[in-house]
Amino acid sequence: MVNPTHSFEPRQRLISLDFMRGFIMILLILEGTGLFEKLDAATAGTGFTVIVQQFFHHPWNGLRFWDLIQPGFMFIAGAAMSYSLHRQQEHGSPWRQSFIKTLKRSALLLFWGVWTRIVKPEGLNFELWNVLAQLAFTTLIAFLIFSWSVKNQILFSFFLLLFTEIVYRFTNVSGFNQPFTNQHNFGNYVDLLLVHKISKGGWVTINFIPTACHTIWGMMAGSLLLSNKPAGLKLKWLMMAGIILLAMGYVEGVALTPIIKRIATSSFVLVSGGWCLLALAVLYWWNDIKGHTRYAWIVTVVGMNSLFIYLFIETISSGINEYVNSITAAFLSPTHLPVLFIGIIASALTFLLEWFLCWYMFRKKVFIKI
Repeated sequence: MVNPTHSFEPRQRLISLDFMRGFIMILLILEGTGLFEKLDAATAGTGFTVIVQQFFHHPWNGLRFWDLIQPGFMFIAGAAMSYSLHRQQEHGSPWRQSFIKTLKRSALLLFWGVWTRIVKPEGLNFELWNVLAQLAFTTLIAFLIFSWSVKNQILFSFFLLLFTEIVYRFTNVSGFNQPFTNQHNFGNYVDLLLVHKISKGGWVTINFIPTACHTIWGMMAGSLLLSNKPAGLKLKWLMMAGIILLAMGYVEGVALTPIIKRIATSSFVLVSGGWCLLALAVLYWWNDIKGHTRYAWIVTVVGMNSLFIYLFIETISSGINEYVNSITAAFLSPTHLPVLFIGIIASALTFLLEWFLCWYMFRKKVFIKI
């Protein structure tokens, strides 16, 4: 079951993986509090607008920091899966048992991905382009090639990107034959067939095909970090892989295929995958090689319950956020502080409440997993 090109050290906890996952989840919590919208309103017309805009998805052709969050989420999920599969191999689990476990996990991810978005003001809503639904498919794809050689895993991931290019460029469906135009591309057509609608934001279900690369590359990175190779060599390979993907992605983005997150073009997947690898390399160097872990717990307590906090954000958090906003406004309105500033304080308080919830669960050793 384990990649035959790697031999493994006794299982160990990699702080860098938990830190990267926790950092991503903290950003998602902050988004759920409405902080970024409030900062955007507060900085409108100032030089800070450009910075704040990095916390929103690019409208179409281009790349912002926030466009890297979902790739990072799926990348780190792949790394964590590698860790889990290695642990199962240590316990002697047969491939069939691991496959059934992964299949169940994918089914639950798909269920929660659909369920958290199923109720909309206009009625019941069925969509497959949110991160949990996408991760359900990419997890299964990554698992099925986990035992392959590194070379074949790399070749397969690039095949997925090539396949994506082919179906977008050469599938000639009337009205949906403009490969990189919003509302008129092949991904939009597939959604009409699957869910009988097109996302207003341009997101498409078949994004899981190219973005499976994020989970595959994360899985490969996790296997590398768990191997018995020297730490310096692991770091070097992560850095080199990240730089190569970045160079390939940016060159392709200029010369051939635009960088579009909403339909996960091959250039976007390459660039975002490169940034994920470099981010993990930096954290691995800082946390696991240099041993700077004294304050890492502030972030890792969130990362170790990532699925729980994501579902919490998607369901309960909005109600808590409204309540905290109302209470904060009631207490601070007599101070005559600007309304936007009061709103930012409310977002900070909501974040602290949710962080303390993660910390409390960590202290009680309560970890929600599927």
